[in-house]
Amino acid sequence: MSHEYSPAWRKLTIVILRPLLYGLLKRDWRGQRNVPRDGGVIIAANHISESDPLALAHFVYEAGRYPVYLAKSTLFDVKILKAVLRGTGQIPVYRDRADAALALRDAEQALRDGECLMFYPEGSCTRDPELWPMTGQTGVARMALKTGAKVVPVASWGAHELLPYKKGGQSGLRGRLKKGFHPFPRKTMKVIAGPPLDLSRFEGEPLTRTVLREATDEIMRAIADLLGELREQEAPKELYDHHKAQEERRRLLAKAEADAKAEADAVKAEADAAKAEAAKAEADAKARTGQAVQAPGAELGEGLGSHQGRQNDGTESGATS
Repeated sequence: MSHEYSPAWRKLTIVILRPLLYGLLKRDWRGQRNVPRDGGVIIAANHISESDPLALAHFVYEAGRYPVYLAKSTLFDVKILKAVLRGTGQIPVYRDRADAALALRDAEQALRDGECLMFYPEGSCTRDPELWPMTGQTGVARMALKTGAKVVPVASWGAHELLPYKKGGQSGLRGRLKKGFHPFPRKTMKVIAGPPLDLSRFEGEPLTRTVLREATDEIMRAIADLLGELREQEAPKELYDHHKAQEERRRLLAKAEADAKAEADAVKAEADAAKAEAAKAEADAKARTGQAVQAPGAELGEGLGSHQGRQNDGTESGATS
């Protein structure tokens, strides 16, 4: 079964979107000759904004290829958008494992049919505070090694100024971006494509976790270095690992909660000790007050007894005389 699409729908999107993107964005494009003109190929790119898919698609189209994305399945639930996505041959990706396997099967078929597949190996917009690429997921490497398709690393820069990604932390460069859509003044979309990656050393190897991770790391390193070229900065040696960052945040949160509980327990213990000490002091004070009340009564009793004794002595003396 071949990958299905409607040539009419593809032509319609070109007629509508191409002039729109030319008018909306300025361009600084490099390395388009590195995108093969025919045959199945994988474009592996960084992801910094929800607006960069269209800009990246424009770059790839002008390089001679029609882009096919693996898009979230929820986009296919929107009536008008569903018709466009289906008609142009985009591939839905579902969260369910069984459906996800179908998406990979469809992607493999599309590559064998000579399509240009667009992948964001990070899986979502970067959470790196300075918008550098994150560590990638292994789907791209698996697809490339399984089908033998070429992988072209691509980096883009500028879409974050047009439409900053609204999720994630607010530190670093991300925190300095103004939220919302900012079409004016026109933003420059910088895109660079590197030469297809040489993954031949992995050919014939079982697709183990180690092999897939090493191949993925090579792909993400190439993308990060290309982005460094666009930004005229050195890319970080170690890419941001979103999963590790989440685990570290959870660890720190758990530690903070444990510390807060320990502090609360210490305060409570101190309060309980102070309360017990106050109760003891109060009991001691009551005991001393009770003793003080009993003492005068005893002395009075002794005085009366002594006086009565003297009276009795006098009476007995008078009787004798």
